[in-house]
Amino acid sequence: MNAIDILKADHERVKAILTQLEDSTERAVKKRTELLGKLEMEIMIHTRLEEEILYPAYKKAGGKEQEKMYYEAKEEHRTVDSLVMPDLKTTDPASVEFSGRAKVVKELLEHHIEEEETQMFPEARKLLGKTELEALGKQMEAMKTSCKKELNGGNIAA
Repeated sequence: MNAIDILKADHERVKAILTQLEDSTERAVKKRTELLGKLEMEIMIHTRLEEEILYPAYKKAGGKEQEKMYYEAKEEHRTVDSLVMPDLKTTDPASVEFSGRAKVVKELLEHHIEEEETQMFPEARKLLGKTELEALGKQMEAMKTSCKKELNGGNIAA
């Protein structure tokens, strides 16, 4: 699979987890905790794939507009990784506050996904071409395997 196909498949998994999280109730503490663990792992790996593989190639192949999008996308990752997810993780899954925070995470990620899929990915296809995207896809698959081994070795929920 090429890099964009891999990232889009990740997006679908993340959106499905977010929908399940949003649909859960305050009584579903165990389910919410499991979903949050899955979401955290998916986001962590996905962010690395984008920031270490696709984004640098996209920025290098493009011009000023691509550079702007590169930094905007990285800032959106930082917001989710450093601010929003840590807050959600420390919020009681049995609370209404958790529901509100989960909804905000979902909205932020859906916005980010939409921008990537409607703007960045189509531009990346043109700028990088099929061969480069396939090569980046191979790197992503290797990194994903390595990350999952690392995370499972560290007893983070798979």
